Amino acid sequence: MKVPFLDLKSQYQSIRDEIHAAIQQVLDTTAFAGGPFVAQFEKEFAAFCDCKEGIGVGSGTEALWLCLLALGIGQGDEVITVPNSFIATAEAISFCGAKPVFVDVDERTYNLDPNKLEDYLKFRIPHSAFRNCPKAVIPVHLFGQPADMDPILEIARKYNLMVIEDACQAHGGEYKGKKAGSLGDAGCFSFYPGKNLGAYGEAGAVVTNNSELAGKIRIIRDHGQSKKYCHDLIGWNDRMDGIQGAILSAKLRHLPAWNEARRKNAELYDQLLKGADSIIVPQEAQYARHIYHIYALRVQNRDKLMNALAEKGISCGIHYPIPIHLTDAYKFMGLGRGSFPMAEKCADEFLSLPMYPELTSEQIEYVAAQIKELTG
Repeated sequence: MKVPFLDLKSQYQSIRDEIHAAIQQVLDTTAFAGGPFVAQFEKEFAAFCDCKEGIGVGSGTEALWLCLLALGIGQGDEVITVPNSFIATAEAISFCGAKPVFVDVDERTYNLDPNKLEDYLKFRIPHSAFRNCPKAVIPVHLFGQPADMDPILEIARKYNLMVIEDACQAHGGEYKGKKAGSLGDAGCFSFYPGKNLGAYGEAGAVVTNNSELAGKIRIIRDHGQSKKYCHDLIGWNDRMDGIQGAILSAKLRHLPAWNEARRKNAELYDQLLKGADSIIVPQEAQYARHIYHIYALRVQNRDKLMNALAEKGISCGIHYPIPIHLTDAYKFMGLGRGSFPMAEKCADEFLSLPMYPELTSEQIEYVAAQIKELTG
């Protein structure tokens, strides 16, 4: 049996007519850059996230970057995040002129560990008299499971930090019944094609309940314009295009059902892999509603298992094989192996199994059977 890691064609075929109609509307009105279809999606997605404001941009990376800029993060400021995210989280900090500071993750959810966050701040704040203090923290809702936000928010208030949720993998994830993206000062999302809510190209968004912040992001994303040719700020061109806005509106209607299908697929994986001593399946925290953008096992001899599964027709992925602090891009920070033990263990052991709404129970049963056979 062939089991692809991702199957975007199946999803497209199931909504083909809706997608074509959405694209045709944009073509007929020639509203290609920003415009009414983006505005409509912004309104719908903000409501989906239980937020007042939504701002469509060109990618999830741009969402993080513009949000930091609009919050006044700049040269020399520290922004705390985790080392086991996609590098975009750190890139956005760096491109503001700020310094990314990494804090390790917990062993159960692989998200920012609140205890380690407070440990760092207890050490750092007394030594910040002659340097810029930490200004913000970016918890990453890894793989679709929200970080433990209550203690993170409490710590942030205590140390006067802004909180930006990297919810780029968490479209519809929930923390204690509240939507990912609605808990901090702002939430940032990616609509890269493989995401739970994916565009047919690049796109992203910021959601927030802060209208002043939303207004500033809108100005920055459009060359600093408050209106045409009135440039209030030095901005950039980060607008979402109309075709992506229309496509995302069409797909958003299906997202709750798609997320529920992912959760059912994860539940079946959990059941079938139960009792396999050599692997650790994902754990859903009591406070969370995980939407399984990624279903990542932890397993010893990960690469050997991945290659063996490929020979059986099963495609897998690794998220992420090199923690950010060990990449060549960030080697200037001088943080070697052993700096963040849990994040490094994740990088060595994570194996991402096929996961998408259209995955069949027969495919999941086949994948699980092969894993159990190969791991003994």
